[in-house]
Amino acid sequence: MTHDRYKSITLQQMEALIYLVEEGSFSRAAKKMLLTQPALTKNIQNIEELLTVRLVNRSNTGISLTAEGKIIYEYAKRMVKLRNEAREKILTLHENTSGSIYITASTIPATYILPRALSAFRKKHSDIRVYIKTADSEEAMNMVLDKETEIGCIGKKPQNKKLAAEPLWKDRLVLAVPKGHRWLKKKSITLNELPQEPFIAREKGSATRDVLESYLKETKSISLSQLDVCGELGSSEAIKEAIIAGLGVSIISIHAIKRELAAGTLFEVPIQGLKMERNFYLIYPRQTDFRPSHKIFIAFLKDYTI
Repeated sequence: MTHDRYKSITLQQMEALIYLVEEGSFSRAAKKMLLTQPALTKNIQNIEELLTVRLVNRSNTGISLTAEGKIIYEYAKRMVKLRNEAREKILTLHENTSGSIYITASTIPATYILPRALSAFRKKHSDIRVYIKTADSEEAMNMVLDKETEIGCIGKKPQNKKLAAEPLWKDRLVLAVPKGHRWLKKKSITLNELPQEPFIAREKGSATRDVLESYLKETKSISLSQLDVCGELGSSEAIKEAIIAGLGVSIISIHAIKRELAAGTLFEVPIQGLKMERNFYLIYPRQTDFRPSHKIFIAFLKDYTI
């Protein structure tokens, strides 16, 4: 008998021995395992041939285990028990709705949408913790691709085929000016008037900037390079403070200035013939097998209205 022969024993063969002992007959054991009686008998014979010992005594009055059979039977029960425990732990893992979720979001959703959404989410699912990293849209896509975070929320649809993208919410970009600005005396301005004022731009990589450049390109009238760009800032909060301080005007998400519009510290000036709209997208690697907590959170985001 060599030690290597034990490696060839399968779990099904062990289960066959367990059922045979528990049921006391080959026919009943085969029925329990959903096997034919010859198939169950073959499983027992295979173990005996591998180990070159008899495990089961067969007689007209029934079956009994040999000394070697009793040893194999006891260890077989332990191994099958461990297999079943592993199955239960995995099932519990997938049924458990608690857990942690790591998301990266571009400035607008991270600052003005997700905090309110998370407040509403936590009231229903306090056992799920959500961690948000803020980045511009390009950085956010790279973080999801590099598995630094599990899902993302950004203001432009990714071109990378490795990422799935689902639209979540609508956004509108508006021209914001400070209190007392001369354009407030007009109902609207033309696009050609925009270069007449100092303009505050978002940094490269920002979806807000990409959307603006795309719309200006479509109009074929002016480009970002033709504007009197007086500064490039890295967040909507910085843009707002700069407008209020009188540095210049800017085109910014309506979600970023709702509070300032209500307070009268910033004002929206329509641009004739220019309606800039976009979607915020939920992004994640394709063929992702989400856990229950992630599925609950994603379903919540899809239903959440802003």
